[in-house]
Amino acid sequence: MILCATFLSAQTLVDFEEFNLSPESPLNGSDGNGGFTSGDIFLPNDFNSEFMSWSGWAISNTTDVTTPGFTNGFSAIAGGGFDGSAHYAVNFGAQNNMILQGNAAGQPVSGMYVTNNTYAYLSMQDGDTFAKKFGGVTGDDPDFFRLTIKASLNGNLLTDSVNFYLADYRFSDNSQDYIVDEWTWVDLSSLGDVDSLSFTLTSSDVGQFGMNTPAYFCADNIFSTNPATSITTINAPDLFEIYPNPTTDYIQIFHSENKIIDCYIFDTNGKLLQSEKLNSNGRQVDLQSLPPGHYVVKVQNGQVFSSKIVVKK
Repeated sequence: MILCATFLSAQTLVDFEEFNLSPESPLNGSDGNGGFTSGDIFLPNDFNSEFMSWSGWAISNTTDVTTPGFTNGFSAIAGGGFDGSAHYAVNFGAQNNMILQGNAAGQPVSGMYVTNNTYAYLSMQDGDTFAKKFGGVTGDDPDFFRLTIKASLNGNLLTDSVNFYLADYRFSDNSQDYIVDEWTWVDLSSLGDVDSLSFTLTSSDVGQFGMNTPAYFCADNIFSTNPATSITTINAPDLFEIYPNPTTDYIQIFHSENKIIDCYIFDTNGKLLQSEKLNSNGRQVDLQSLPPGHYVVKVQNGQVFSSKIVVKK
């Protein structure tokens, strides 16, 4: 079936599900390509073949949430990608960046989901050879692990920034202290139009050689803006089609699988609004209760996901 796609400014979802990874097999940049492209986003990677080490970004599907130490540097403490998906991005290094490409360059990034890396999480929770246990012996130490995100436009670093605390022990009431262990939305809309984003990690635990806390975090489901992207073609693999799009009340969802599969509708902050079962002929989905705006329609066939943006007028 061929859909008549409408072209307008639309949020595009980058969720890294197009990477074909074997189970528990991350990509560390050893191919020498210098990074990873997903949708309209480029994630730089610096791989050192002499030491078999990397910095910048990696693409991962590892699920280990219990093994401490640097050998478990590819895992997210959430146990996988956002909303149970397989793939996500891992950032390693005190400061790295993300580059917007094509028509998305110079457009806003509304936000992304972020969580701790397992190595960093367990280091902060328990301490290790190099880093302290957050809160110290008494639990009163005002420790923190902060991610600062800044934007650049036309080669100029903008002054605004967004701070997100991956861990925060600065509360007078220790029961409020936390280390992030689930995917959490970080709103970046305040940064405005961007060509690239920079990510800087800082910690209260600093030693002679700099930050002791392992300089890792994980990211998934990044919403950028591409004014020349069809709002009905967002993401691979392409499991389904939507018609009409934009819509005022109902959408028809069609898929090629000869079985019942799951469908979910989220707002652009990742909040689940509706869940549906799609039979082999697809089905009509009622959106009348939703206010006008952009929504993410996500279809799941086993471990394979596909997402599209639908516009409700």
